[in-house]
Amino acid sequence: MKKISGKKSRLYIPVSIKFWLSHLFAILWTSLSIYISLPWLEDFSGVVTFPAALIIISGIAYFPGYLNAFLFASLMLDRQPPFKNEYPARDITVLIAARNEGERIADTIYYIAKQDYTGNIKVLIIDNGSEDDTAVNALKAGEAHNLDLSVIREEIPGKFNALNAGLEHTSTDLLITLDADTLLHRSAIRYLAARMESAPKEVCAVAGSVLARNSRNALLAKIQEWDYFLGIASIKRLQGLYQGTLVAQGAYSIYKAESIREVGGWPDAIGEDIVLTWNLLKKSGPIYFEPLAVAFTDVPTTIRSFSKQRSRWARGMIEALKQVKPWQQPLPYTKYLTGMNLIMPFLDFCYTFFWLPGLILAFLGYYWIVGPMTLLVIPLTLLNYSILYAYQLYVFRRLNLRVRKNMRGFILFIIVYQMIMSPVSVWGYLQEFLKLKRNWK
Repeated sequence: MKKISGKKSRLYIPVSIKFWLSHLFAILWTSLSIYISLPWLEDFSGVVTFPAALIIISGIAYFPGYLNAFLFASLMLDRQPPFKNEYPARDITVLIAARNEGERIADTIYYIAKQDYTGNIKVLIIDNGSEDDTAVNALKAGEAHNLDLSVIREEIPGKFNALNAGLEHTSTDLLITLDADTLLHRSAIRYLAARMESAPKEVCAVAGSVLARNSRNALLAKIQEWDYFLGIASIKRLQGLYQGTLVAQGAYSIYKAESIREVGGWPDAIGEDIVLTWNLLKKSGPIYFEPLAVAFTDVPTTIRSFSKQRSRWARGMIEALKQVKPWQQPLPYTKYLTGMNLIMPFLDFCYTFFWLPGLILAFLGYYWIVGPMTLLVIPLTLLNYSILYAYQLYVFRRLNLRVRKNMRGFILFIIVYQMIMSPVSVWGYLQEFLKLKRNWK
């Protein structure tokens, strides 16, 4: 289990050693998988030719197995260094880009006011062309909670425009971006700032942990609760271990203001936080992840809104790959982590157009694509989630939070979630390749 504070680990293993040990385990696992699957490969070759069979099986089994094995080994080796100072007091600016958030902005401000952070928190609301009472409600909430809060107006649409306008009005060394519907745990800012202060000087940003808030509202939200709690969190831990968190998400992250200025601010991109993160990794320095800095956000409750959000994320990844090439990254870890995104469209394509049809064929008695062999990846996936669940349980207990009982959502997350995610992601890739109109909401 990952250690956050207290006594130092008895055995320190350098990050480079963890990286190569994890690779070794993943290679051995994949080699064993290939050996076991040779009869499957031979039988399937009789249906679609050997090259086609190799490509399809690689996309639905070999590559996913390798990535799962690498994740498992990395999680087992992960150790977070303790905080040097758990109670920092540096001045911080919180930027909130808001458009027509009049109904929710007061709640967001309330949770900022309840932070146990001892430093001064300056709150800057950037009203991005709202047609409701966002600005008025924000000012009222700031006054009610005695916050150092101000509102500026940015008429040009686009979250990146709003954040860049906020950056111009930021005078503190550190800034936090927060979505207007994101609610902070009482210690969220303190832990985020503590990780930044405890990290090496070259670290330019730290991503917080964002979890689902509204999981009781819809079945789709119940499923996403586990995606945020286990899926996204495990990837963040992996990336944080190798100093290359690939998305310091705009919903809740802390940055060095000067580092953002050095890369020209937030870019004109639908995935502005993804592209910004990759630019920071390329020009400024490593980016960490702090699991104790917890915030809660409303997740989509309909297939339509979910598809818009996740296709936007997929499109943002393609934007990042086009603007910042993996081989341009200075660290070998970030070269590898960003490079893995090059094969994600291939994996999602294979899952959508081969695995899903193969599942239908399996129900009809044809096990060419989906069969007993493909089920072998499930134990490793469950093992990964078990490791992270144990750690997340520790985090929740430390924060005096409870893990909701949501077994129905967990089962559906394991069984059907990827059936939704991959086709949606493929649609996002196509949107970017076809240069369709961008939609930030």
